[in-house]
Amino acid sequence: MSTTQILPAATRAKSPLGYRRLAAWLIARATRSETGLWLVIQLALVHAVVWTLILINLKAAQDVHMDVAEAYAWGQKFQLGYGKHPPLSGWVAGLWFKLFPAADWATYALAMATVGVGMVICWLVALRVVDRKRAFLVVVMVALYPIFNFKGFKYNPDLLQLVTLPLVVLAYLNAFEKRSWQSGIWLGLAGALALMTKYWVLTMIGAIALAALIHPDRLRFLASPAPWVAIGTLCAAMVPHLVWLADAHFVPLTYAGDTYSLDDRNLVTQLVLGYALHNFALLALPVALAALAMALVPPWWNLLLRDPLRIVTRAWARGANPGVNVSQALNVWIIQIIVAVGPPLGALAFSIYMKTDWGISLFFLVPLALIAIPALRVQRASLFNIAAIWLVLSLATLAASPWIAAREMAANSGNTATYGARSELARELTQAWRTRFASAWPVVAGTMETIQPMAFYSPDHPKPFTPNEAWNSGLIAPEDVKRLGFIGVFDPTDGRLPAFEKWVSETAPNAERMVMTTRRFTGGKAGPSMTWNVYIAPPAK
Repeated sequence: MSTTQILPAATRAKSPLGYRRLAAWLIARATRSETGLWLVIQLALVHAVVWTLILINLKAAQDVHMDVAEAYAWGQKFQLGYGKHPPLSGWVAGLWFKLFPAADWATYALAMATVGVGMVICWLVALRVVDRKRAFLVVVMVALYPIFNFKGFKYNPDLLQLVTLPLVVLAYLNAFEKRSWQSGIWLGLAGALALMTKYWVLTMIGAIALAALIHPDRLRFLASPAPWVAIGTLCAAMVPHLVWLADAHFVPLTYAGDTYSLDDRNLVTQLVLGYALHNFALLALPVALAALAMALVPPWWNLLLRDPLRIVTRAWARGANPGVNVSQALNVWIIQIIVAVGPPLGALAFSIYMKTDWGISLFFLVPLALIAIPALRVQRASLFNIAAIWLVLSLATLAASPWIAAREMAANSGNTATYGARSELARELTQAWRTRFASAWPVVAGTMETIQPMAFYSPDHPKPFTPNEAWNSGLIAPEDVKRLGFIGVFDPTDGRLPAFEKWVSETAPNAERMVMTTRRFTGGKAGPSMTWNVYIAPPAK
């Protein structure tokens, strides 16, 4: 008589989840239309929370980046433009900080919320090009791309483009497929939203326009109402901002010309090369990890022992691939090639200072462009592998983040740009103003990099004013600065100090002058000491 026992179904259900069962559960949810969106939203939420915690630890000894403080200041007054840039990043920050306090953790949460939304939109873009299996692989590759985690710590117009530019691509792929006037409206509105983020998005809009002209199906698209309705909608939506731009004497263009024009050709070449290498290195990580995830599909161990080359070659095959919409993939390939090659060539041609951060918004399509290669065969098990790699790396980084922060601070203990105690200065100046005038501190004057943290960290959130810059944010008028009074703050080592002191002498000759020193202590360790020239101009009587 056999002693074999068959466990009841209820007992079996209570057994621990094994690797295969967990993998099957994830794959099923990722590839089903009913559950795919919710799974991606959950992934984006977990990613945002975990990386917010990581950034809080990593940046514990630092003030928020100047760009973040600037966006906060912009958001205190909703305008159609802010001197350097169009208004959308300021609007988003303004809405965010109506819900959350002006605290460091809230800025990192804003940055991660931005990239989380961008991840979901990248998944929606991928669904226009590949099947759900490949689309999930794409979105996890995006989560592993350092722009969406380590490098995405500072909220600014560059980061916000990770929402608006994927929206433009999504709207274009939709319009290219449907070719209706309704899809043209959505494309035009998406384009306007992107342009209201930063004028740099013209690179992506131009690439999309070229893709529409290069694509083999261009005549069908161009003969439809979609592109023409899109152009009309974009122009109409941009009218209010264009009116502001004219009223502001096109000051953002002045800012771009004054800040990013170079005469040194060798320096331009070095910057372009650095830009290319920097972005290549960032993209190498998610590509390498995706390759690892696809290599570790069973029976990878047996193949490693018997035929190691087969681990790589089994992912490639000839023939049609029903998982790829080749027509839409061609759009993605054209767009990505143009935005990868066009800006560096433009920088060389016009001697432009090429910042590495400008690549933040231009390479979110790379994972999709690679996964959409028809010859690439993606096995279902690789979805679980890539998700496991993302989770392990994220949790390991969270655990190691306090140690990483301590090592970074020890290695850069004298770096005042990173570890200078600007938040402490903001609080001390707030107290100094209140003591003297028994009112809230109204205006802080100086250079952008010095005064934006004052506007963020002071409990009074004074309006920032940059007297010697043509691209003033417009948050306060020059006559109001004199009427309300101000505190001027300046780094005594800055070469622009004489021009600022001249402005102070002309605007508030009776201003009180002093020197203040600040230093932050984090975990019992002292940061660098910083000295500031301070000018306290009383309100007009």
